[in-house]
Amino acid sequence: MSVLDNFEQWKSFLSERLEQAQQQGMNSEVVSDIAYQIGDYLARQVDPKNPEERVLADLWNVADEQEQHAIANAMVKLVQSKK
Repeated sequence: MSVLDNFEQWKSFLSERLEQAQQQGMNSEVVSDIAYQIGDYLARQVDPKNPEERVLADLWNVADEQEQHAIANAMVKLVQSKK
């Protein structure tokens, strides 16, 4: 089972990776850029596995680059708020 199959598992996975990045000293700008790159990769290469991912993919695909960065930052904040 992939972490992409269940949105709660996906958020937990992201939260764990974010915590690891912060422990390794990555600053928020680097984390934000990585989140953007992951979002872009997922939107281009991975079929959404659940309704939440479908909404995110649809939003990503209609957003310009600045809006995509905002979506990525919002996902970072979302997983940070669940710690």
